[in-house]
Amino acid sequence: MNKVLIIKYGEIALKGMNKPYFERVLMERIKKAIKGFPGANVWRYEGVVFARTDDPEKLPEMAQEVARVFGVSTVSIAAEVESDPETIFPAAAEYMKEIRQQQKIYTFKVEAKRSNKQFPIISPEIARKAGGSILKACNDDPNYPLRVNVHTPDCLLFMDVRRDKTYIYHDKMEGFGGLPLGTNGKGLVLLSGGIDSPVASWMMAKRGMNIEAIHFHSYPFTSDRAKEKVLDLVKVLAGYCGRIKVHCINLLEIQQAINEHCPEEQMTILSRRFMMRIAERLAADVRADVLITGENVGQVASQTVQGLVVTDNAVQMPVMRPLIAMDKVDIMAIAQKIGTFDISIQPYEDCCTVFLPKHPSTKPKLESILRSEANLDVEGLIERAFQTMEEYTINPE
Repeated sequence: MNKVLIIKYGEIALKGMNKPYFERVLMERIKKAIKGFPGANVWRYEGVVFARTDDPEKLPEMAQEVARVFGVSTVSIAAEVESDPETIFPAAAEYMKEIRQQQKIYTFKVEAKRSNKQFPIISPEIARKAGGSILKACNDDPNYPLRVNVHTPDCLLFMDVRRDKTYIYHDKMEGFGGLPLGTNGKGLVLLSGGIDSPVASWMMAKRGMNIEAIHFHSYPFTSDRAKEKVLDLVKVLAGYCGRIKVHCINLLEIQQAINEHCPEEQMTILSRRFMMRIAERLAADVRADVLITGENVGQVASQTVQGLVVTDNAVQMPVMRPLIAMDKVDIMAIAQKIGTFDISIQPYEDCCTVFLPKHPSTKPKLESILRSEANLDVEGLIERAFQTMEEYTINPE
């Protein structure tokens, strides 16, 4: 039996007249993900995407790569046989014998789908006949019996009968779902070395958005290793998001000016407004549609509702905050799932720790913040900050 990947998508199926566009982009992303496998081929047939390789032993590895592609709902390694009643039932029995050699299975259930309505046997009868064939073929060892269990089977066997081919499979590897990269514009993420902003980047990429990043540091008050930590995070994200360009900007002169001319408790919120202004100008240069942050209501002093309102006042561009109402434990769970958590918790300082006030303002008033900014050369500080910018391009490994 030939083996292929059967790849299904969820939300894309609901896109109506735009569905062909999303399917085409998804196909391109899958092709890019598996291009390193020998003889890799991807095609779409009757609303399902398929892939194969010349080396069937590589299929499990290929399935893992495909499951990381945004837009993919499930991936299964399936046996492909001719859609012929004389073929599919013996094939189902042979398939079950093969997987029983790999894992202990004592009970099973067959679910059949007759996608080809011209097939002469209806779905429940396909399942019944396949089950009979499996029982006859797999019960030759009294010490390893096989029985039907329609409620809690050890193995749920799927049979998808299509026009020319039938696909038999049992495992469904879960994908991330969402929408294919490149179908929903571009965002510039304010990327720190913490837990939240990498997760925010991943979540917006999952919605089809291409990602570019800006990172602020305070060298030499922060170390080069802190910047390397951020680049390590981007390497992980690039595995999901494709190539990511990172712009690193030194915020130290701005922080020193705020420390010298403004009330101590306003340091965090004023620094944040400068970051947003700089990010907005860079976003215009790189043609990003929105800014993205990892902010979460109430998590730290600058992320109160009042603080966020004052921060947003500094820019005109929309700000996406995908983590805004999430619990920290849920954010951490996503970070662990996507592989950024262990890097994020490395104990290297970031620019927010420089000149950190003892009692930061949690309910800043815009009028007071504007009066403080009047004491600063805002445009000059921003211009000089841009002169410190370093750029890095991180490609998927």
